[in-house]
Amino acid sequence: MRPQAEAKIARLRETDPVSFGTLAQYQRLTGDDGLPVFTGVQTCRPGYATPLHWHPYVEYLFILDGTMEAWLDGQQDSPARLHAGDMIALPACTPHKFRNAGENDLRLLGIHTSPTRIVHVVDDVM
Repeated sequence: MRPQAEAKIARLRETDPVSFGTLAQYQRLTGDDGLPVFTGVQTCRPGYATPLHWHPYVEYLFILDGTMEAWLDGQQDSPARLHAGDMIALPACTPHKFRNAGENDLRLLGIHTSPTRIVHVVDDVM
């Protein structure tokens, strides 16, 4: 017989938004709670861009709404353009950036392959 496990339910409407500056907010769904991944929904207004940063694990970004451009350090001249339904997997320990490339809000589901969200900022120039 297999051990009994409980399903984890996270409701976005029950999470408290955390400000990522004036143009973005983040709502954590899982993480620091015994599960092996950290997940959350980020909402970015037009004009938002992350600083150059990296994570010590793979990060997946799934676009829910809007348009995003993302690139690895040194590839800013040829960013990947993603739309709702697209996903990008960003390699571990690799500096990257993304920005809202549209006229409407960008909403994305971030999946960090770590139980804790770890961000190392390389350059805080937006």
